[in-house]
Amino acid sequence: MTTDEVLAGVGPRLRQMRKDRDVTLAALSETTGISVSTLSRLESGLRKPSLELLLPIARAHQVALNELVGTPSAGDPRVRSKPIVMGGRTHWPLTRQPGGLQAYKVLEPKRRQEPDPRRHEGYEWLYVLSGKLRLVLGEHDVVLTAGEAAEFDTRVPHWFGSTGEGPVEFLSLFGPQGERMHVRARPKRA
Repeated sequence: MTTDEVLAGVGPRLRQMRKDRDVTLAALSETTGISVSTLSRLESGLRKPSLELLLPIARAHQVALNELVGTPSAGDPRVRSKPIVMGGRTHWPLTRQPGGLQAYKVLEPKRRQEPDPRRHEGYEWLYVLSGKLRLVLGEHDVVLTAGEAAEFDTRVPHWFGSTGEGPVEFLSLFGPQGERMHVRARPKRA
């Protein structure tokens, strides 16, 4: 929707809102301090709406500004992806666009596997939601538990999977061109 289309819808919306509330132009003028003629021109579309005019009208009707402007809804923000099963693991893609940084929710079943470290271009970040995730990275062999995270360059030989004690659920963010994740969390100062 273009700006002109949004602005063209404001006048009729203002008129309908005023009539739905059974308010006269004179009463609205008294409440807002905006002249009757200006309010009439706004409603008929002969005057373009501005913040100076819309803010007092929104206050008078006790509505948010976006109700007067009629901004389009953002749509359903949920990512609805079908699970992909690869090598016994279930992956739910959390990003919609191909290429670049990818995010997955992963469920690894309870199973014991012999680590088979691989290397490839990229950078990975893992965050354990539940269970225990075994990570073999170069010479390191560690177990991550719920709430723990790891990040690494995927050119280092690596492998991750269940410890064999139970299933593990984790988030994986992967950047094929070596993008690094930037966590911008700072502790609160006392």
